[in-house]
Amino acid sequence: MQRQRLAYQDTWPIDEKSGCAPRNWPGWPDGKQFALVLTHDVDTEKGQERCRELITLEQQIGFRSSYYFVPRRYKVSHELRNYLALHGFEVGVHDLYHDGKLYKSKKLFQSRACAINEYLREWKAVGFRSGAMHHNLDWIKELDILYDASTFDTDPFEPQPDGMQTIFPFYVQRNEGQGGYVELPYTLPQDFTVFILMQETGIDIWKNKLNWIAEHGGMALVIVHPDYMFFGKGKPSIDEYPSALYIAFLEYVVSTFKGCYWNVLANDLAKFCCEYYAQSPVR
Repeated sequence: MQRQRLAYQDTWPIDEKSGCAPRNWPGWPDGKQFALVLTHDVDTEKGQERCRELITLEQQIGFRSSYYFVPRRYKVSHELRNYLALHGFEVGVHDLYHDGKLYKSKKLFQSRACAINEYLREWKAVGFRSGAMHHNLDWIKELDILYDASTFDTDPFEPQPDGMQTIFPFYVQRNEGQGGYVELPYTLPQDFTVFILMQETGIDIWKNKLNWIAEHGGMALVIVHPDYMFFGKGKPSIDEYPSALYIAFLEYVVSTFKGCYWNVLANDLAKFCCEYYAQSPVR
């Protein structure tokens, strides 16, 4: 892993080509310097069981976030989804089975897209993210979504490593007359990559990338998995990291950028972007 990090040091975690704002970009609401979008992929039943602790953690510091559940990998809690909605959080759909096969063929995707759309309607969700960050922005047009969040600005460590080279949301047009959807790439490295694969014991990677995003007025979107968070006392297992690291990140945001960031749910950011892209050429 260290050899790979060295090989990609010019484009990860920061790719300088990603810092340019879209044409006629209006800036963020209320003159905020940058947008902060906290998202959580709940990959397993274990992750779902830890959601309450993560929710409480964020509430105590004053943040709200978006949670994405896998409809057919475990039984998604109706009570938890209701709790999130009632307390100002967002619920989204994370793949269907999270088995790496969603884009195996167009026929399979179309079949699963029908089921995904049913869960979107049932959950009153407007956001989607594929498992393992697989993506096909053309096929995703078949989902009844306001936004997709299955890409990233730069991440050579992903199975499908084609970065979007932007720290801003962008618009994907469907067929003529059918509108489109907003694509929200993650721009801060995933917790799994930083703390599990690379075994970092601090948050310097997050801090340095956040500082760069803030300097360029972009969107700081992070994926954090409750599945890998350790909330107890003692030593985390090999596939866990202390929740204190995420707390430290949130506290860094508050102490360093107080009044400068727009902590926004992914769906509300997508709505904001739709208004902008309705008046400007698409990317």
